[in-house]
Amino acid sequence: MARVRSKDTAPEIAVRQALHAAGLRFRLGGLGLPGRPDVVLPARRAVVFVHGCWWHGHNCPRGARVPATRTAYWTDKITRNQARDKAAQAALRDAGWAVKIVWECELAGRKRAGTLERLIARLAALPRR
Repeated sequence: MARVRSKDTAPEIAVRQALHAAGLRFRLGGLGLPGRPDVVLPARRAVVFVHGCWWHGHNCPRGARVPATRTAYWTDKITRNQARDKAAQAALRDAGWAVKIVWECELAGRKRAGTLERLIARLAALPRR
């Protein structure tokens, strides 16, 4: 578990590089926002979460895997993570932030370019404040 990173993961870095190359400037660390977003674009009042499929219970093959040991613990942990994510996203939306989520599986292989292009297009379409 010590090797599991919570920041500066490969999917996060890919998203940040694409946003920067597109001219979208951002902050890291969440600025004290609910859920500690991975990327914050204050000028567009938008946040981006880069979720690992397994840790956040995505409905893809990687996210649907069930561990062989301590199954009850991990199932409960992932359920709590999902509830925490929903609460944080709701709080951000209520505060006027646009919330975008990028899943780890969307950044794998051939899907990567299309996912990043869609994310950049959606963020660039938001009005500057």
